[in-house]
Amino acid sequence: MRAGSAYEKANTYQDQDVEPAGAGWTFLSNHGHVLVCIASDPGIRGRDIAVRVGITERSAQAIIHDLVVAGYVRKTRVGRRNHYDINPELPLRHPVEQPHSIGDLLGLMIWPRRSSESRQSRRPRRDPAEHQPR
Repeated sequence: MRAGSAYEKANTYQDQDVEPAGAGWTFLSNHGHVLVCIASDPGIRGRDIAVRVGITERSAQAIIHDLVVAGYVRKTRVGRRNHYDINPELPLRHPVEQPHSIGDLLGLMIWPRRSSESRQSRRPRRDPAEHQPR
């Protein structure tokens, strides 16, 4: 077997520590990252999206434009700012992902966190020691 083959790389990877977050690659594209930013804050500025995603402001605006043209996002001018609404019913774009919608993706990443945070703030915290398995 030659040095550096896929087999050797796969076996050596098992023995290594997991690479730190943000190193190398991510599961979502920049379009996905921009969509997550908009879902987290519908009034977010393009400049702030660019900083969070790690792209230029021009790239952030181009991605927002792509999402608007494709119908995934609706942009409304509110005073001097933009407000974004996401269409959660549209399917993801890749054929492998198409059984799922944008709402499914954001439901896993953003939207349940908001509802669970609001529920947790209303609910008194329980002591884990009180829970006894039956």
